[in-house]
This record gives sequence, structure tokens and C-alpha cells, in this order.
Amino acid sequence: MSGSRPIRVLNVAEKPSVAKAVAGILSRNRGLRVRDGRSRYNRIFEFEYTIRSQACHMLVTSVTGHLMELDFDERYRKWYSCDPSDLYSAPVRKHVPQDKVDIKRCLEEEARKCQWLILWLDCDREGENIAFEVVEVCTAVNHHLNIWRARFSALIDREIHEAVQNLVRPNQLFADAVDARQEIDLRIGASFTRFQTMLLKDAFVLDFAGDEKNLVLSYGPCQFPTLGFVVERFWEIQSHEPEEFWTINCSHTSNEGIATFNWMRGHMFDHTCAVIIYEMCVEEPTATVTRVRNQEKLKYPPYPLSTIELQKRASRYFRMSSEHTMKVAEELYQAGFISYPRTETDGFSVNTDLHAIVREQQGHPLWGSYAQQLLDPESGLWRNPGSGGHDDKAHPPIHPTKFSTGESRWSQDHNRLYELVVRHFLACVSQPAVGAETTVEIDIAGELFSASGRVIVAKNYLDVYRFESWGGSMIPNYLFGQQFVPTSLTLDSGVTRPPPLLSEADLLSCMDKAGIGTDATMHDHIKKLLDRFYATKDTNTRFSPTNLGEALVMGYDEMGYELWKPYLRSMMECDMKAVSVGTKRKAEILETCLQQMKACFLDAKSNKVKLLEAMEIFFERSNRGGGVRDEQHDVGQVVRSCGSCHESDMVLKRKPDGNFMVGCLHFPHCRNVVWLPGGISEAAVTSQICNSCTPGPVFKIQFKFRRIAIPHHYNVDHLGCIGGCDDTLKELIEICGTGSRNPVITPARGRRPMEPSSNAQRGTTRQSACVHCRQTGHSSNDCPSQTSNSRGSQRGRRLSLQNGTTTLSCNACGEPCIFRTANTANNRGRKFYKCQREECNFFVWEDSIDNNDTGRGGARSPPSRGSRGRGRGEGRSATNVSFVTATGEPISGRRCFICGDPSHFANVCPNRG
Repeated sequence: MSGSRPIRVLNVAEKPSVAKAVAGILSRNRGLRVRDGRSRYNRIFEFEYTIRSQACHMLVTSVTGHLMELDFDERYRKWYSCDPSDLYSAPVRKHVPQDKVDIKRCLEEEARKCQWLILWLDCDREGENIAFEVVEVCTAVNHHLNIWRARFSALIDREIHEAVQNLVRPNQLFADAVDARQEIDLRIGASFTRFQTMLLKDAFVLDFAGDEKNLVLSYGPCQFPTLGFVVERFWEIQSHEPEEFWTINCSHTSNEGIATFNWMRGHMFDHTCAVIIYEMCVEEPTATVTRVRNQEKLKYPPYPLSTIELQKRASRYFRMSSEHTMKVAEELYQAGFISYPRTETDGFSVNTDLHAIVREQQGHPLWGSYAQQLLDPESGLWRNPGSGGHDDKAHPPIHPTKFSTGESRWSQDHNRLYELVVRHFLACVSQPAVGAETTVEIDIAGELFSASGRVIVAKNYLDVYRFESWGGSMIPNYLFGQQFVPTSLTLDSGVTRPPPLLSEADLLSCMDKAGIGTDATMHDHIKKLLDRFYATKDTNTRFSPTNLGEALVMGYDEMGYELWKPYLRSMMECDMKAVSVGTKRKAEILETCLQQMKACFLDAKSNKVKLLEAMEIFFERSNRGGGVRDEQHDVGQVVRSCGSCHESDMVLKRKPDGNFMVGCLHFPHCRNVVWLPGGISEAAVTSQICNSCTPGPVFKIQFKFRRIAIPHHYNVDHLGCIGGCDDTLKELIEICGTGSRNPVITPARGRRPMEPSSNAQRGTTRQSACVHCRQTGHSSNDCPSQTSNSRGSQRGRRLSLQNGTTTLSCNACGEPCIFRTANTANNRGRKFYKCQREECNFFVWEDSIDNNDTGRGGARSPPSRGSRGRGRGEGRSATNVSFVTATGEPISGRRCFICGDPSHFANVCPNRG
């Protein structure tokens, strides 16, 4: 790079503000001329400069993000132009959209007259992809351009001058990785979005959207797993069964203060065991100190700041959304106050002058004195920062690049975020906080209890990092072997509680851990959940799914494909990272990924009834019709020609009440219909033709019956014909009727059994036969062959069903019980029955039924739920728990746990032992 004759250099930045900052820094605002380009937002700055002894006439302009868009060819762009599955192979191309044509023309005009092109795009994969879009436009009009890349992390003098004097070539691999992601996201997103929207939008009343006509039920390969995290946590909360536990608490008051001792067993779920242990402690209440431990504890400062940590901490400390955090951070970066805010790196390079960054902050009125202490060797406060082990090889961690006490144009959030970046940086180069911790263990009747206290010896980094604290309190001094009688000794109860809803910081952590999105895009995926009415966020920044979001996830979950799980997208992100480092080719991962996702899409399309069923739980059916809208009830293709009107075909349909039928497409002019047995869960027309029925062809149908709806000697899978030759179908119509038998549905994910619809109760005019003895005149519930011998009563009796499962009736109201599985630590996997009526407290463990335990009311009844799995469980009061103080004084309202007599307590019960 040498020569005396000036060369013309076209410099292109990613945004107008960056172009202005780069031009101002390089020209030092001397001889800087400004003129308008074709786009009034993207001006052109001109000045003279020298790059490695080469005189240059610099022209600096900008784009506004991506210059090009990836889209399908024209014939595939309209929603109804093709089957959505065709989008996995439809031609795609990059083009400059109409609103950016002026920017393109400006680049072409300036590139024709230049010898060099220097790219000042953001130094990440997305920025590299935009750089190659600029290269494509410029080299199309000037093949002789010498193309260079400027790499920088902050808009400050040192970084910009160093970048222009150390130019490199652009990285094609980074651009390829983004191209692959764009094509994958376009094909998957467009296919599923069209499929969902055309199937569901007009089929249901979606009154939450202001403009239903323009509503789009979008699907994104990152957006949907993000929704999955929200729904999964919501389901976990809804399916939680509160379980009561008991714990022993002890406290001791002395002249030096109060010490609270915690039971080292934690808590127990067995009430009787807890009370026995507690009574032992009450009888021998003297406590003996068995251990006193004093040790130094350190609380380490945080690692240097990455993008994800910035978003999480801004959400936690200031309740700022991730999207708003990135907007404010970008503005601070463009103004030169912080380094590039999109980075995965959480460790500084050994070449970074950390002392120089601290020196710039010495004059600040709030943390300036702390910065001065850091630089004083005698204070011993300095510590080289740790590293979290992440390095994107592009940018350093986020740190302050310019001193400020607050600018006049800054909002409160600008000041907050700048303060967080500065304080975080000063903290990460500081010594950890030092504390002295004392732990005391005592023994009461063989039971161990412990108490701990802490005093902070040196706050160190906590002096500047006001967002963190290190709580602790002093406890009295105890000596090994010392004995004392506790001031209070109580048996307390509690209830297990579900985890909280995901906060924004939690959601970002889930996405980061699973590899969903990048540090630059995660906030966009979260925002889309809110924009698409898939989730809501409360004032505590915690997320709940909407009915629509839950229904979509539920539908795909019922299909068996976990498209809402992060695994598929996580693998895609790994593949794209492999492309960026050159271990895989773009074409290779495109072929593999799209083949896999097309197979998922075709399966989803064939199982679309699952989506419809899930939506029916939350939304009312719409009465709107139409070509595509009528498809909502179609499960298969044509079964046969209509023998009544001879003008149309008979097709397999699913009615709104969930039952199946074969009806004429010419309805309502032709009302020819073939009713099918109730109890069918799935049905699909096959390509097999019946050889017996005429006129043909009559295509056979593959049925799947619910096991609970048909007698045990019938197979749940049946390939049948509706032409009249199929005796099995005729028998099942006699047994099951043509309406739903309303079987009890085992709740899943905390959902309450659905109430049968009025349509589903209609049945047929014929009297159905008993499924046990095949006789008419009584129902299967009253069949003499199935009558129980238990006390002549149906209360509490067990009923054997066809599939070998067991149900139980409530011994209070006689209603059928629901069957659940406990998920607490002590009883995980253990199954129990409980009455589904809220006013009943009937509850019994399954494994206790064989011991002639028909259940009990009250004590351990898990709470009932609201409908659709949306209810909240209520905590239970421990009305049967005995409480006694260490002195033997009763706590009001309690009674002896052995005999139940309220006149005395268990420790003096005459029936004890």
C-alpha cells in the first residue's frame, strides 16, 4: 500500500450515525465536506487521509442494515400460489427492496469512480453478510475494486485509526453462515406460518386481535422454541400437586442476641415420623454444641460483561426489556460511550490496556474515588479480571470507552445502562469481597441443627457494584460442648410450591443455554412472542402463554414432534457455527436441515387435526366458510362417489364435536351421509380399494379407536370399508353408537378433564348394547356381570375397565375419582386417586387400596384445578398438626395427635406407646 498519487476510497458503514462518527474521527473535523447522496438519510462525507503512506481521498457513506432481502421467486410469494410444502424447494433469490434502491444507486455511482472499497460494517456474522451485499452491488459496476475490511469494537479515536491502518479481507465464511440461516428460516418460517394461518385463522373466533383480517399465526425456528420455554414452565406450575411437609425450628436467645437454628434434615413429608422426632426433642430439650467452625469466605466479582449478561442484569436491576436494553446500548455505542454491545466474549485480551480505561473514570463524582483507589498500588484493590471462557474472536467484553457524567440528551435508561457498564467494569478488575463466617451445630436428642452468621471484613468490589449485596448477620458466641435449653422449639408445617413463571432474565438464560438465537437476536425472538399474542409479560417481567400460544404448543406436542423444544434449532445453530469456522459447507447443512424439517412439516400437515383439537379447547369455532376454511374438518381424501346425487364425492370429515362421518361435498343440496362409530380417535383414507362394494371405487379407511370406548376383544386399529361389507364397523356402531361415549380423559399437563359437549351427548336413536355382556336394557356401568361385592355400595369401589386400568369412586359423593401421579421428591412417581369435586377431600394412594384402605377425607387432599389447566392450586392449612413449645405449653387450637383428645398433648398422652 504505497504511492504518492491519491486514490479514491469508498468507505461504507452500517448506519448513517456510524458513517458520521468514522468520518469525524478520521478527518479530525478538518477539511471535512458533506454532500447529499441519492438517499437523504445516507449522506456522503469527503476528506483527505493517509493509509500506510498512501494518500487517499476518502468518501464515507452508509447503508441502513441489510441492503438486500432473501425471498421466493414471484410465483411463490402469494400465500395461495402453492402448497406450503413446495416452499422447501422453491427457488429463492436476494434482491434490493424498493425502499433501498436509492442507497444502491448511490453506492453504484460512487464505486464507479473509486479504486478501493473499505467496509465499516459491524464486526459480527450479520455485519459480514451485509458487507458482502455491499460488495456485490459495488463490484457489479467496478470489477477492479480493491476490497478491504475495517475491524473495530468502539467508535473512539484509538480504535478507528488502528482499524484503518490494519485493514484485512472480509470473511466469506461468516457471510455463508448467515446466508444459510436466512434461507433455513425463510423456508421453515414461511411454510409453517402459511399452514397455521390458513388452517386456523378462519376456523376459530380469535377475538384478541384488533384486526382479525390481517392476523398472521407466525412460526419461527427460534421464536417457537422460545415460546416452548414459556409454556413448559406454565405447564409445570399447573401440574404441580402441593404436598404438605413438616419441619422442626429452634431458636435461642442470650445476652448477645438471637440465634435461629435450622433442622439439618430439612423437612419431612411423613407427619407421624416428624411428630415422633419432635416429641423426642421435647422430652430431652437440652442442646449441646457439637461443632463451631470459623472460616473466611470470598464473594467474587462478576466476569466481564457479555451481551446476554447485559440484558439479564438490566432486566433484573432496572426492569428493562431485552429489546429496549439493546436499543439503548446501540445508541450509547454509536455515540462512542461504550464498546460494541453485541459480543459473546466474557474475558479481556492480555493486550487490552485496562488501566487506561479505569483512568478515564477518575473524575466521576460517584465512582471516581473508587477508580483512583484501583490505580493506587498501595491499596491492593486491583485484580486482573477473570474469564467465563467464551470468546467470539470478534469483539472484547462490553466496557466504557468515553467518560461521561450524563449527557443532556440522555434518558434515565441511558444513564442507568452507562452506569451499569462502568460499575461492572470497575467491579471485574477488583478484589473479591471478604467475609468471616461462623457456623454452629447443636444436638438435641440426637437431632442436628445448625445456625450461621457472617460479618463482612472487606467489601472491595461491593463498594462500587451497588447492584449486589452480601447479606449476613452476627450470631452469639458458642463454645464446643456448651449446653443450653432452646427458647423455642416448634413443629411447623409448609406446602411444596411450584417454581415461578419465567422472568425475562430466566428466559434469556434458557435460550443461551440451549443455543437458541444469537446474542444479537435473542431479544427479537422474545419481542415477537408478545407482538404475535403468543405470550404476555407482567409488571415483574414474568411471562405467561396466551391461550393461542398454549394451544399451538399443545397441538404440536400431541403430534409427537417436539417442534417447540430447543433441540432442532440448537443443532441448526451448531451447524451454522461450523460453517463460520469452515468445518462444514453451506450447501451441506442446507440440504440436511431442510430435508429434516420438510419431513416434520409433512407429518404436521397430515396430523393437522391435533392442532384443531388443541385450538378447540381454548377457542370457539367460527361459522365462516370457504375453500380453504372448509378444509378444517377434512381428515382424508375422497372415499367414493356419491350414490345419491351422482354429482359429487363423499369425503371423510371430522365434525366439530370430534366424531367422524363420510358426507357428500354437495351439502346442503345433497344430505347423503354415512355415520361412523363413536370412539374413533383418528381416521385417514388409504389408497386401498374394496373389492366387494359397488359402484366403485370405494377407498378403505384406516381407523384408530380409543381403547376405553370399545370392548377388549376388538382391535384399536382397523382397516375398514364404509360400503356396507364391513361387519366389524356394523358391530361397533351397535355397541358404541355414532356419538361420543364421553370416556374419562386422563388429565395431562395439569388440565382438568373436559366437560362433554352437548353435541357429543346426542348419540343415536338406537339403544346401545352393554360393552361387557353385549346385551341391551342396561348400561355398562350397571352390568350385572360387573357388580362389585363391596358392602353393597358403589362408594369407594374399584371398577375394572377393558384396558386393564382401574378407577375408584369417591366414598363421600360417589363420583368417579381422577388418577394422578405425585411429583414431589419423597413420593415422585407414586400414584393416587382424588375426587374431582372441589368440596370433597377424598384422597387415597393407589398402593394402599390393596390393603383395604378405601381412602380418607381431608388430611392430604391435593387441591382441585381450574378448567383448561389454567387454575391455580390453593395451599392447605395444616389443621391436624400438633404444636408444642419446648416448655410444654400448648399452642392454641391443637390436640393430641395420638388419640385426638384436645385436653392434653401427645407427650403426656395415656395411650402413648
